[in-house]
Amino acid sequence: MAWNTSNRRSRLPADWFTRIRPHILKRDPRCKLRYPGCTGVSTQVDHIERGDDHSYRNLQGVCAHCHAIKSAREGRQAQLTRSQRRKRPLERHPRDGLIATRPDERSNTDHST
Repeated sequence: MAWNTSNRRSRLPADWFTRIRPHILKRDPRCKLRYPGCTGVSTQVDHIERGDDHSYRNLQGVCAHCHAIKSAREGRQAQLTRSQRRKRPLERHPRDGLIATRPDERSNTDHST
């Protein structure tokens, strides 16, 4: 998520740029994620666990490349989770009590007895 469309910056502690961020980048000068293509040098601070826990134990220094990959993965996972919540729940068939599948999950098999 880009900073210009996020409210994340407003939720950061007042001393984020003066104390917390510099401390993490000094503590972790090398990227902690090390994904393929990593530049190796920490230039950004990442929250290990999602949310607003800004404690030192939940922060790590990362390079911009790895941070973008991690953020994209987390965003995609959140999108899939929201998508799953929007699906209609499975319903019981009134005739025999069997659980009917969603229309998009039905196969073309013959179910006659």
